[in-house]
Amino acid sequence: MTSHPKCSVERWQSGAPPNEEEVRRLLSKQGLSGYRWSNSPGDVYRAHHHPFHKVIYVLQGSITFTLPESGEQLILNSGDRLDLPKGIVHEAVVGPQGVICVESHQEA
Repeated sequence: MTSHPKCSVERWQSGAPPNEEEVRRLLSKQGLSGYRWSNSPGDVYRAHHHPFHKVIYVLQGSITFTLPESGEQLILNSGDRLDLPKGIVHEAVVGPQGVICVESHQEA
């Protein structure tokens, strides 16, 4: 089993969740640019990993990420941010209202 840095979830604390423009501004402050994607309720991403660090902000809806190696579940709702270090095996299931996200990649 390979050791990886831990995933982190930052919960949105400031009232109403941010809109897409606000999220893009937050990413820009970190030198990142993102793209928007969405999925329907119940859509599933089977276990996989990426060769880059992934940052995801949920704009609307929810998505649950599972880390098979630890069994940990990370439930993201509107406004929440997930930092997923490269190489971490994960899977995801979209919540009952679907999901709209802005995602960015860091090569570092």
